[in-house]
Amino acid sequence: MKKIKVGIIICDRYKTCAGGKCFRAAANREGAFSIYKDMELEIAAFTTCGGCPGGNIEYAPEEMKKNGVTHVHFATGFIVGYPPCPYMEQFKKFIPEKYGMEVIIGTHPIPQKYYVTHARLNSWNNEFLSESVKPTLADESTRLRYD
Repeated sequence: MKKIKVGIIICDRYKTCAGGKCFRAAANREGAFSIYKDMELEIAAFTTCGGCPGGNIEYAPEEMKKNGVTHVHFATGFIVGYPPCPYMEQFKKFIPEKYGMEVIIGTHPIPQKYYVTHARLNSWNNEFLSESVKPTLADESTRLRYD
């Protein structure tokens, strides 16, 4: 069975987050972690972006790569924070270019309470964001389990 090592980067607004939803989603292969259904998965790194405009994005992936990380996930908070992170698209281009690592937007399924608010606000109204939320858009019962 193929083993994948992932690193998670969270928005600095949530720097006190303990990562419980991300770790649960990884264990259950839910949300953006569903792409690893038939693989062994190890979360090998967990850090923040360093705050706007994401100073840690320039350096953290280097350490992650040295520890075997091949896939970097931007936590769901980047999508469901208000406003959604305005730098995600740049980050998603920078990390593969500089470090050759795959970037996935999202970790755990979007909690229902965030989904409802952002749907009303039409927050994900551009091509990048509408594509970025797809891996974390689960059915309502799953979203409710992550509230």
